[in-house]
Amino acid sequence: MFEYAGAMHIHSDFSDGTGTIPEILRSAGEVNLDFVIITDHNTLRAKKEGYEKFYDKTLLILGYEINDKENKNHCLVLDTNETLSTRVPAGEYLKKIKDSGGFSIIAHPHEKRTAFKEHPPYPWTEWNNSDFDGIEIWNHMSEWMETLNEQNRYEHFIHPLRSLNAPAKESLQKWDEISLERKLVAIGGTDAHAHKINLMGFFEVEVFPYKVLFKAIRTHVLLQKKMNISNDFEGVQAATKQVISAIKNGCCFVANDYICNSFGFRFWAETENNRYEMGDSIQGTDSFKLCVNAPGAAPEIRIIRNGEVIETMTDNEIRVDMTDEGVYRVEVYLHNKAWIFSNHIRFTNK
Repeated sequence: MFEYAGAMHIHSDFSDGTGTIPEILRSAGEVNLDFVIITDHNTLRAKKEGYEKFYDKTLLILGYEINDKENKNHCLVLDTNETLSTRVPAGEYLKKIKDSGGFSIIAHPHEKRTAFKEHPPYPWTEWNNSDFDGIEIWNHMSEWMETLNEQNRYEHFIHPLRSLNAPAKESLQKWDEISLERKLVAIGGTDAHAHKINLMGFFEVEVFPYKVLFKAIRTHVLLQKKMNISNDFEGVQAATKQVISAIKNGCCFVANDYICNSFGFRFWAETENNRYEMGDSIQGTDSFKLCVNAPGAAPEIRIIRNGEVIETMTDNEIRVDMTDEGVYRVEVYLHNKAWIFSNHIRFTNK
């Protein structure tokens, strides 16, 4: 398969970000991102104006971020050409997204930041609704703000990448819980705005420069065919469809590449006759072999079934026989730091 790494959940000056799209894509190219997904708040103006294309070798895909009528329950919307009204409850806009063929990913679902009164938390509350398709398990902006305090304020501003620890436990638990019933795709987001904030009343600093954030939380997709870099209309449409389809299928993983480049990570399952990738379901057999290949020096690999850790191994390659039904995923830690989170593979022997 062909692996491509990208940054998701980005904001430009088409909404509340400070960077222009060419500036953002220039930064993405400088750190070798294969794609960037910009989701400005409640607008697809950039898409309508023709910005969705390749910038050198980096593909720009445009979606948007919607919220409900109380500016709560934020959701990233992909694979759509029209925005919806924000004057309706989340359940209503989720149904419209699904009915139109779009793909919805709830953003920063368990956010609880308190560092800035002008930037309150926007957690997800509509858990009884089943129309959302994905969940952002790791959001850089949220974690940075949630861990900010008077003691580490200077360090957080100067070294924003060092603030990353791991996805919120509540988000991982909810993801596993819902995945027992249906597929729920996990992605990672930067939530980059490149805001400028007055520091200590003396000077203004840019928090989360795009180029800096692009080095950390990435979503890697695995494609069946190599992406053709072409800026004609058909070429851009084809490449965009490839990336979006991989995300929709859950054939992707989330990684903090600031710790170490995660390129080359693989998680799959094998039966006697078939191979299954992340996002796939296995049926019609009594057992399968769970396989992991991880880069890096002596990573710790945790195999998780139905939300519970069932195996922990320190190795680069794992092949384990499994017979129990459930949803399986993998977490990888390097130097005791959270690094890679795969999507699920479902197994039912019925």
